[in-house]
Amino acid sequence: MSAPDIHLALEDVQTFIGQYQILSGVSVSAPRCSITALLGRNGAGKTTTLKTIMGLTPPRRGNVRLDGQELNGRRSYEIAALGIGFVPDYRGIFRDLTVAENLQIAERRQGDFKRKSELIFDLFPDLRRLIGLRGQQLSGGQQQMLAIARALVPENKLLLIDEPSEGLAPVIIEHLIVAIRALARETTVVLVEQNFIVARQLAERYVIIESGRSVQTGAMADLANDRDAVQRYLGAA
Repeated sequence: MSAPDIHLALEDVQTFIGQYQILSGVSVSAPRCSITALLGRNGAGKTTTLKTIMGLTPPRRGNVRLDGQELNGRRSYEIAALGIGFVPDYRGIFRDLTVAENLQIAERRQGDFKRKSELIFDLFPDLRRLIGLRGQQLSGGQQQMLAIARALVPENKLLLIDEPSEGLAPVIIEHLIVAIRALARETTVVLVEQNFIVARQLAERYVIIESGRSVQTGAMADLANDRDAVQRYLGAA
């Protein structure tokens, strides 16, 4: 079997926020056009890992590479311009703008939204119906759909998604699972997901982060059958 085509690689990343060390050795290998879940308890460093990739909390040591290209030392807007979209856990939509305006303002080049509209509305048909509503008028699930759709407007080849299922009804979560799986046919996805049931439905691979270090990685199918590891690191049955 040939080795996987690694799209994103973090090697022994260490990140500080002020004087406090948050990551003390995180390594991640995300194959191209796959879904990799970052798992762990609250405060383990999962969100900081995503922010480190984006340059929002730059690594002090270690390497972050996209297609072998070093990201260390680049500003966040430069990293985004390489084709990385970030969907934060607070969703980051403009609540006073309409759905259409939120999507248009996400353009990196003029006409991006028009070129991607068919894909976006195929994945999230509700957004077509809600196109004239303001962000504040949307439900939590609809806001999450819009947040992910915004990251699809530019030509992003890597999506970082923080807690996509948080606070959502089960029926909306099922819709998001289908949509994110469809995205991974052409886009690499790295996500943080606290809900292990959701994570194991979504991801092919996983990385467990504990106390700022990656402690276990592998195929999600293997982890799903390892009840001891799930209980030990995630506190889930």
